[in-house]
Amino acid sequence: MHIEPGVVTGAKIALSFATGAGAAVVGLKLAADTVRRDGGLVSLAGRSAVATALVFSFFQILPHYPVGISEVHLILGSTLFLMFGAGPAAIGLAAGLLIQGLFFSPFDLPQYGMNVTTLLVPLWGISALAKRIIPERTPYVETSYLQALSLSTAYQGGIVAWVAFWAFYGEGVTAQSFSAVATFGGAYMLVVIVEPLIDLAVLAAAKSLTKTTSGPLFARRLHQAA
Repeated sequence: MHIEPGVVTGAKIALSFATGAGAAVVGLKLAADTVRRDGGLVSLAGRSAVATALVFSFFQILPHYPVGISEVHLILGSTLFLMFGAGPAAIGLAAGLLIQGLFFSPFDLPQYGMNVTTLLVPLWGISALAKRIIPERTPYVETSYLQALSLSTAYQGGIVAWVAFWAFYGEGVTAQSFSAVATFGGAYMLVVIVEPLIDLAVLAAAKSLTKTTSGPLFARRLHQAA
């Protein structure tokens, strides 16, 4: 989901500053909700630190391949959401992406606004979707495959949509850019096949380790109904 350098350049890159700021506001709203409803500031800080470490590992350790206009990563956004909640997941995604850029991929820093928008806006989307498709009486460890598939599809689909937007915005709607976006989208949506299974495996592990995963480092909704 990293936008390649040179796709959006010149005055056009100013838009990414605006969308990045908007994504930051969304992340802060999700974080504030966590503080108010799900464990307070200390819990938010702890979960955000764990999520940041995981996101950094996803970017640096898990396989990732350049495809079309961007790169295919296994980001596990829905997994982070289910385990830690929307606020910590948002902070983890933004901070993990920033750490990677600062220390390992400085050539990605000019695209940070685009990339953080691409990650956080779909996260906000699945946080709203989860309220609709997962009943309030259902803790996240009881999430079904279809529910996990819906969350994963929505998150990955949001990423593909934002990558397509940046590609067409930066390079225009041409045959070349359309082909690059289509290639990337097709490859990226293959992640949808894998991520729900990872979600269910992680949730099953959390359920079997209830004493460990019921603490402040995990979302309260993981084991408790809303």
